[in-house]
Amino acid sequence: MLKDVQSPDRLFDETALFLHRVVANLPEPKQQMLARLHNSNEALRKRKALVVDDDARNIFALTTVLENHEMEVLSATNGRQAIEIIKNEPDLSVVLMDIMMPEMDGYETLREIRKIPEFRALPILALTAKAMKGDREKCLEAGASDYIAKPVNTDQLISLLRVWLYR
Repeated sequence: MLKDVQSPDRLFDETALFLHRVVANLPEPKQQMLARLHNSNEALRKRKALVVDDDARNIFALTTVLENHEMEVLSATNGRQAIEIIKNEPDLSVVLMDIMMPEMDGYETLREIRKIPEFRALPILALTAKAMKGDREKCLEAGASDYIAKPVNTDQLISLLRVWLYR
């Protein structure tokens, strides 16, 4: 798994999360380091996120989580609307893209966004309830920066956002 982690603390955090390490069993300095990372909203604060999903309940749930971490949230209910918002929001930091949408699905939307040179480096996290073998690779091939399955584990989502927005 490729991650754009630019600090040893964040790398440790990601490996601990994905290896299911029990924080209480770690040495005290490592526990304190993880507590600092998890209690800090600095990487997320004042960042602008676009949530793209055709289900208003998902938009509401994700918006609530992101706003609780001091992020500004925009939303779109289809791929075409998402592309227009991305083109008109120069300070957009990240996109959370549902894959299974009618009309223009997430794969097609990802490909269209990545065709635009100024958005090739924009972090886009693919979200899908389908979650079948090969979906992650298919999302990454279409242009997603990373992938997370629905129902979304909010701790994992916030951790991924911290990794992608840590700059």
